[in-house]
Amino acid sequence: MERNSHPVKQTRRYDSSGRRKHARDTREAIVRSARELFLRDGYAATTVAAIAAAAGVSVETIYKAFGGKPGLVRAIVERALAGEGPEPAEQRSDLIRETERDARKIVAAWGEFTAEIGPRVMPILRLAREAAATDPEMAAALEQINAERLERMAFNARRLHAAGHLRPDVSARQAADILWTCSSAELYELLVLRRGWTPRRFGRFVGEVMAGALLPRDQQAAEENGRT
Repeated sequence: MERNSHPVKQTRRYDSSGRRKHARDTREAIVRSARELFLRDGYAATTVAAIAAAAGVSVETIYKAFGGKPGLVRAIVERALAGEGPEPAEQRSDLIRETERDARKIVAAWGEFTAEIGPRVMPILRLAREAAATDPEMAAALEQINAERLERMAFNARRLHAAGHLRPDVSARQAADILWTCSSAELYELLVLRRGWTPRRFGRFVGEVMAGALLPRDQQAAEENGRT
């Protein structure tokens, strides 16, 4: 008796990688188009419909993904904070903070990160601050952005304190305020946008300010003597 040998039909696995890539590409196109239009035409004059047309998507897609213009600003800020290169600036900052034993090198690196992300994030934060004066939703979104930045600076300050890097007269709370101020859009605007400093010069200045305000003076003197 012959066996009835029909080929077994294999269940094809669904590969969602293509769909995820399409979603990422769509999101990037929306964020890129929103940034260009906001900076070119202003926050109030830029409509969600104009952003959708520039990105080649529907208005509904933008509202579903971002919830409107304040959500788009948040997405632009988050993208800008990633900095340049394949590894986000926040991860690089965390790695230096956790592995570098020289506190002066840590804060100098933070100054460099400020110089790296400043040109990317500060123009949109400046625009958001202007829009917040008349748009309550944008004001709430900007307040949340600033609160999240303060939370991160507070965490960095606590890590500096735990590692014994802070001066005895500087508390972790005071250190957080200093880090928060040095990373602010307002300081960048004053020195780079108004006074014409280069981002690199600004980054060096921020590193020097943080070192002078946070680190023990005897440690700084010893490091300076070691370089002479």
